[in-house]
Amino acid sequence: MKRVLITGAAGFLGSHLCDKFIHNGYAVVGMDNLLTGSTENIEHLFPQKEFEFYYHDVSKFVHVSGHLDYILHFASPASPIDYLKMPIQTLKVGSLGTHNLLGLAKEKKARMLIASTSEVYGDPNVHPQPEEYWGNVNSVGPRGVYDEAKRFQEAITMAYHNFHGLETRIVRIFNTYGPKMRLDDGRVLPAFMGQALRGEDLTIFGDGSQTRSFCYVDDLVEGIYRLLLSDYHLPMNIGNPSEISIRDFAEEIIKLTGTNQKVIYHPLPQDDPKQRCPDITKAKAILNWEPKIDRSTGLKLTYEYFKKKIENEKQGK
Repeated sequence: MKRVLITGAAGFLGSHLCDKFIHNGYAVVGMDNLLTGSTENIEHLFPQKEFEFYYHDVSKFVHVSGHLDYILHFASPASPIDYLKMPIQTLKVGSLGTHNLLGLAKEKKARMLIASTSEVYGDPNVHPQPEEYWGNVNSVGPRGVYDEAKRFQEAITMAYHNFHGLETRIVRIFNTYGPKMRLDDGRVLPAFMGQALRGEDLTIFGDGSQTRSFCYVDDLVEGIYRLLLSDYHLPMNIGNPSEISIRDFAEEIIKLTGTNQKVIYHPLPQDDPKQRCPDITKAKAILNWEPKIDRSTGLKLTYEYFKKKIENEKQGK
């Protein structure tokens, strides 16, 4: 049986990846220090003999006994609220953590995939963003702790590939949403849905003209899986190129939830990107991948998850 280590296993994306690999017949070792993740996301896997969980911070030396075929590094605070609150931990998991896991991959002769992000493009001057674009990033701005952690992560991964001949893959993830997100993580979709469910006005930062492109989590996980098993070692965008302004997105949420909240505006945070849209030409050509779930369908599924979660919390479940 193929065996895979997934770091950040109790987080939003990591937990979905655990489900994917278990479903596809792999043995899965999940690793997380629960800084931003929750065992609630993976507790359904604990009874399964194919699943192991290690409570560990990958910024410290990482040891896993037995063979490993693949390592997927998804450990990192990913929302602005988290990485602005934990800047040092964010930099360490992207640098020390990645170094430790690359060393483990070298020892085990395992293929390693790292989770990079569209944040490596910063506030882009090129639109949509192709993988060849080098970005427009403020290394000493408030978002630099996350952006530069990911850029370093890509650099050291390529160094291990080129110098040691390690099998590596780099996925650049664009805005993703779906069940298991945290309502309090500060990203635009859970923020809007949380406000709608609580009957609060929806908060837009800036004038709402900035754009995002939202990919449903099942589509993203399938793209990551295909990239891991492909022969492509350079960075690849995985995301949904269906672009929408934040102002229009707020209206979609209000319509979906059947509420009549107002939209209120606050100043735009420093270095917040004005546009975000992936060029997925490479993913289509190399992986034969593109998103299947449209935003309307994905939002309904996500809204039902959040609605049920809040109802269960009110009932003490």
